[in-house]
Amino acid sequence: MMTAVDEDIKDSDWVEAEEDDKDPDWADSEADVKDSNWVETDGNDKKTDDKVADWVERLRSDGNISLQTPEECVAGIEAWASPPAHIFLVRGPEYLTSKVKIPAGNCLLKSLAFDWLKSSSKIHRILQHPNGRVHAAMREVCDSAGNAVTPFFWAFNLQVPSKENYSAIAYFVSFDPIVDGSLIGRFVRGDDDFRNSRLKLIANVVNGPWIVKTAVGEQAICILGRSVSCKYHQGDNFMEVDVDIGASILANAIVHLALGYVSTLTVDLAFLIESQTEEELPEQLLGTVRFGNLDPASAVSVDVEEEKDEQLKEEDDDEEDEFEDAVEAATEPAPASLPGRWWKSFSTYINGEEPQSKTRNGSDSSSEEG
Repeated sequence: MMTAVDEDIKDSDWVEAEEDDKDPDWADSEADVKDSNWVETDGNDKKTDDKVADWVERLRSDGNISLQTPEECVAGIEAWASPPAHIFLVRGPEYLTSKVKIPAGNCLLKSLAFDWLKSSSKIHRILQHPNGRVHAAMREVCDSAGNAVTPFFWAFNLQVPSKENYSAIAYFVSFDPIVDGSLIGRFVRGDDDFRNSRLKLIANVVNGPWIVKTAVGEQAICILGRSVSCKYHQGDNFMEVDVDIGASILANAIVHLALGYVSTLTVDLAFLIESQTEEELPEQLLGTVRFGNLDPASAVSVDVEEEKDEQLKEEDDDEEDEFEDAVEAATEPAPASLPGRWWKSFSTYINGEEPQSKTRNGSDSSSEEG
């Protein structure tokens, strides 16, 4: 059931975005880039400002998927965009007692780029790939920064299971130093157990077939490390999260089904680190991305070395038959009452909890937390 907050957001999100700016996320970020002190300057160094703007704009515009406004992604154009943060609901300042969620504020990171890639092997460590366009820009920028604080790059690599290994990769950047003890600092410098327990994904299917919308729900929320397999690759100036959707049997089956509709789907994603204590509230989004109408034929081929993971291979071999049964169950016609139960089971599985009903003030009626 939609809450009053949900209804207000649904009715007003793109109206407000259009009045303020067609890409509100980057409108703020351009100013932030120019005001950033990641390089040492006296404040009048226009050449430095231009240099920053050049590589940022190049990464945003030169990918195989064009950068458009959020509205154009819904209009049937193969594109990506930065949807406004306020269309996502996050835990509010009193969530631990009230369970009330609020529209998200500004993102902590700036949207930088989006890639739609494919390979004969699973794509991983893209920020370290010698031919990666973001990797090349990252090296150039960081090498030229000298002793100044360099930008910190992020990549969220959604590895899509299929005969050809597709990856939808959202890139972000921060021009502010990571503060020790902050939630984002603890995530970057923490261990994988902490990361797996905190990294959260919010997903909305903005446009697409009923079967996919029903699977995801109005706003699907999951802790990625509990639902699928995540691998974290960290360097002095970057953090990459490789999300292996295929590591989950059920999620794998659903994605195989959804891949058949990918050219008609528009999806909003938000990444954040879950707040679990009063001091960490309210939650803040790391970044958002919208991509729509992706054509498998437009994915750029890249060469990657096959990742050596014998334990994962053994698990995959053991579960191959189970996966095939799940795919068959997902694609076979079923009695009218079965699809709802099947999709509800998937929603419960991917969220790691029972779907929550909402009261009209936006609070969770369930005792489970999202």
